[in-house]
Amino acid sequence: MTTAQTQELDVQPTPLALLLLGRDADPRSERGVECPGDLPSPSDPDLVERARAAKEKLGDKVFVLGHHYQRDEVIQFADVTGDSFKLARDAAARPEAEYIVFCGVHFMAESADILTNDQQKVVLPDLAAGCSMADMATAEQVAECWDVLTEAGVAEQVVPVSYMNSSADIKAFTGEHGGTICTSSNAKRALEWAFQQGEKVLFLPDQHLGRNTAVRDMGMSLDDCVVYNPHKPNGGLTADELRAAKMILWRGHCSVHGRFSLDSVNEVRERIPGVNVLVHPECTHEVVTAADYVGSTEYIIKTLQEAPAGSKWAIGTELNLVRRLANRFAPEGKEIVFLDRTVCFCSTMNRIDLPHLVWALESLAEGNLVNRIEVDKETEASAKLALERMLALP
Repeated sequence: MTTAQTQELDVQPTPLALLLLGRDADPRSERGVECPGDLPSPSDPDLVERARAAKEKLGDKVFVLGHHYQRDEVIQFADVTGDSFKLARDAAARPEAEYIVFCGVHFMAESADILTNDQQKVVLPDLAAGCSMADMATAEQVAECWDVLTEAGVAEQVVPVSYMNSSADIKAFTGEHGGTICTSSNAKRALEWAFQQGEKVLFLPDQHLGRNTAVRDMGMSLDDCVVYNPHKPNGGLTADELRAAKMILWRGHCSVHGRFSLDSVNEVRERIPGVNVLVHPECTHEVVTAADYVGSTEYIIKTLQEAPAGSKWAIGTELNLVRRLANRFAPEGKEIVFLDRTVCFCSTMNRIDLPHLVWALESLAEGNLVNRIEVDKETEASAKLALERMLALP
């Protein structure tokens, strides 16, 4: 159908369609918008030098954070690398930096804004760099879920635990309802704390991390877990199911880690005899159960650092990181491969590329503040409360 025919029929794109295309704004969504101004061409041979020159011009005024899943072309300009929470804390530890350029995704930049001081300005080079998992739990959906729990007579027994990979709104909800935030490194400690406060946990938004932590690390059964689906009436659950459950898991997942399957594990074991399978806990329960080692991004890196020379590893996490680790440890004789034969980058994380980074740095160097991520004070206060509870975990 041509544009003219579309106009004739008065067909208008929906707000969601525009967001997915990167052509509209929703500050409460992980989906972003097209950047204002003209980006440098990706074929510009001077991009690396332009990024270096802009960063040098800014000096100590800028602090660049690079998430582990970023492209190598971007990581080379990061002052520090790490997972989302480590990076947010690193930013807070650099109060002299006026600009925090976060090469990651939207919720990570929000967390950095929450933890940094009011004089620091957090910049996301591409506002369309979001997180599909975080978008699977909106503030309205979670408020409706709490109403369902209240009607079932269990809300007073429920403590929310929200994964770091969630929006500021969800972190704020968690803080307001007596809950805490967790990372993939401390999820067990967070759940242990939550069960000291109440009888049940509402785990947001990644069902797999919640299930794997409860069953694999804490000895619960799969029957102790139910999945709340925000797209079904009452979450698709009866009041009796909610009363019987210990873990109420939100129906969310990571689009990258969810791709790995039991077939992937079986295939790589057959193809590479003696291989060690190491996966992230955002993978499905059957993959985690079949793996040899399970842990956070930092755990994956540490395990490979300490692995003996000549060992073989199949890694179930984002491809940029796996490839970087394979190159890093190849001189030590460690064979590191991606768990699945299908190449799978985090598509939204990969929106932060060299042209966007150059555009952001050059804009800042010229005195133009672009793509600032700013959480409103009320949301920030409640979200910070939940984050502080996590920091206080034993």
